[in-house]
Amino acid sequence: MNTVKVGAVLLAGAPNEGRLKDVSPAPYEALVEVGGRPMIEYVVDALLDAKSIGEIVVLGPEAELKAVLGARPVKVVPAEGTIIGNVLRGLDALPDGDGRVLVASSDTPLVTGAVIDGLVDLCSQRDGDLYYPVCDRKVCEERFPGMKRTYIPLREGTYTGGNILMFNGAVLRRCAAAAAKFVAQRKSPVGLASLLGLGFIINLLLKRLTIAGLERKISRMFDLVGVAVVCPFPEIGVDVDKPSDLDLVQGILGGGTAAGRG
Repeated sequence: MNTVKVGAVLLAGAPNEGRLKDVSPAPYEALVEVGGRPMIEYVVDALLDAKSIGEIVVLGPEAELKAVLGARPVKVVPAEGTIIGNVLRGLDALPDGDGRVLVASSDTPLVTGAVIDGLVDLCSQRDGDLYYPVCDRKVCEERFPGMKRTYIPLREGTYTGGNILMFNGAVLRRCAAAAAKFVAQRKSPVGLASLLGLGFIINLLLKRLTIAGLERKISRMFDLVGVAVVCPFPEIGVDVDKPSDLDLVQGILGGGTAAGRG
């Protein structure tokens, strides 16, 4: 197991304006309750439990988060602007924001300290600047039947992306503009196609793209060493952003279903 602690940045500033607003009155997605607790509590407790994690910075609504997190030893920083902008604010708040940093979203309540430690250990086995976890569809569906995720067909198998990244903070600062452009287009097929290129899209559609090819594309796009980490932890692939996701985690953690919450 890796013994070098890494800093963590937890993004928790998204307003509850998507599909979850119909089943939860919480003003922010991080505060949507699962099993009687705000989602963010599960993620923060997992980070605190992980032996591989050092300082933790949470980006989001300061007053609301401090009220929920209480005396937990984390630093809360107000979230402003874009996702990449908030990640950079998180790096600035860490003692070693130019070292290896874990970035997680607050809507992954199934993660545990053991899962985070396992992911950090897998990442540490390879040299890289950006580590992006991917989970095999078979592993996800065996562990969580009925989980609805977006899967990408590669030559080696069919995978979904995780909601936790690890990267070199100094490298992210250098390529922040390119990363911000990619994040801004992440939900636009046309925008993504323009960034990724026609050849990449064709290979993807024909299932000719390999994990190594994906790594090369990421590395070229952002001028860094990108590593796709195939991991056996489907918990990092379960993000709660729609009622069916909430139903799934409610069934696992308790508290009824989203429909029952009304």
